[in-house]
Amino acid sequence: MRLLFSLFVLGAAVAGGVAGEAVTRGVVPVSVAGDEKARVPPEYRLADENFPFEARLKYDLQYSGVEVIAVTFPTALPSPYVVNNTVYCEYFRPKGPVKPGPAVIVLDILDGAGVVSRGQAMWLAVHGVPAVCMTMPYYGPRRPDEKTAGKQRFLSMNVASSLDHIRQCVLDARRAVAWLAIQPEVDPAKLGLLGTSLGSFMGGIVAASEPRITTVCLLLGGGGLVDAFAEHPQGAAVFAALKLVGLSKPTLQAMIARVDPLTYAEQLKAKRLLLIAASRDDVVPPLAMKQLWRATGEPKILWYDATHVGAAQFVFPMMTAVLDHVRAEK
Repeated sequence: MRLLFSLFVLGAAVAGGVAGEAVTRGVVPVSVAGDEKARVPPEYRLADENFPFEARLKYDLQYSGVEVIAVTFPTALPSPYVVNNTVYCEYFRPKGPVKPGPAVIVLDILDGAGVVSRGQAMWLAVHGVPAVCMTMPYYGPRRPDEKTAGKQRFLSMNVASSLDHIRQCVLDARRAVAWLAIQPEVDPAKLGLLGTSLGSFMGGIVAASEPRITTVCLLLGGGGLVDAFAEHPQGAAVFAALKLVGLSKPTLQAMIARVDPLTYAEQLKAKRLLLIAASRDDVVPPLAMKQLWRATGEPKILWYDATHVGAAQFVFPMMTAVLDHVRAEK
């Protein structure tokens, strides 16, 4: 009940917020000295440089014992659209003195409204684990005006553009992790990642590309995307349309490989990995999670008897498992 009330308070706070709060400005140091050793793909490597950020108190959720800090910083990969070149994050921080410990970056679902990622971050923060949610490219305040820029989306039938957007997302997430790592309540040796659905696919790439992330929780996702979706009802129409424009299955597999978590299975094996899946998933084929599970050395996996959206009925046991996994030392 405490979590549900906390989420209600968060929703109410959105209407009012905290006015007149001072803005904190600073710089975040970025070191990529360990990227080569960790086999980070070249396209997902950051530059060795500092980047500026701004932060201010957005909501003070007194009953929950949580503060929400609005954080912005420049994208690591500028796009042609100015509004897309600022990264927006919300940092859910437990109030009061906290011994440095684990912290998590949370990546949202395809809807991108932030309801799922904020709820997950709130759950973690209420239980003493700081969490930062990042708005992905072309979502929310990062989406260009359609009247002047046309319909710009994170994922579209334009495969080349989608791949560029994914690269930007991974690099931006790495910057968010760099910011998270320097917060006083965070132990930089205990950084984790939580991704659900689309956030799970993105999370697999981010985790494989960020050596400082040690703990990974991927929900309702998987790998081997082309094989998993090719014969699936949700993917049949898309594959038929792509075939009409000359993109065969082998061609698509070659293009998608760079953004398929299965490609980075060896890097993910080095992480403490938790997989959570729905046995009757009607959006992401269960085969996708089975393929990722086998490729990453058969880590801990939890199956729930549910569809993709229906998995929401298991949110409490799933988030309890995530919290336990994040807190565990090994």
